[in-house]
Amino acid sequence: MPRLLKAVQLETLKRGFTMPSDLQVGSLLRTLVASRPGGRFLELGTGLGLSLSWITEGMDPAASVISIENEQDYASFATELFADNEGVTILYTDGGRWLEQYTGPPFDLIFADTWPGKYNHLNEALALVKPGGFYVIDDMLPQPNWPEGHAERAKNLLHTLTSHDQFYVTNLAWSTGVVIAVKQSTAGFKSPWSSSGRDETE
Repeated sequence: MPRLLKAVQLETLKRGFTMPSDLQVGSLLRTLVASRPGGRFLELGTGLGLSLSWITEGMDPAASVISIENEQDYASFATELFADNEGVTILYTDGGRWLEQYTGPPFDLIFADTWPGKYNHLNEALALVKPGGFYVIDDMLPQPNWPEGHAERAKNLLHTLTSHDQFYVTNLAWSTGVVIAVKQSTAGFKSPWSSSGRDETE
């Protein structure tokens, strides 16, 4: 388990925080991050740092991660928790505004765990994925706390992703419902092994 995971879990219980990512998703993120030595990673939605603890566990010393959080209290806690990790930058800002204004290099993996970069500003987020890089989202299976109409919103998001001509997409009925998309190295290339060249669904 990640070194900082217990501290995050205790703080989560203390605050009654109800939206942490599943531990299975954290393990997946660690695995994907570890496949990119020296990589650049982006997390949209820091929360208290649960997923970030897994991401940093998979990073080597040359890797770096930017994590965006729009709740100041959460961002402050996570900033203090990860203060000794020079590869971590936590920003207290609006995720959508940040995506609109960011002009830096693209990322090897983007984990969108909030609305910006997922249900809004999706195109901006996808544009920041390197060729061969990962775009990952979770909470795509029906959840008890979903508001009315959210199931249709999730369905539309999945359709948008699987229809995208620059990404191969796998939809996993696993954990809370995970979608992994990989940007094609050559835009527009279609695999001869599937009719769409994009969508493999379990």
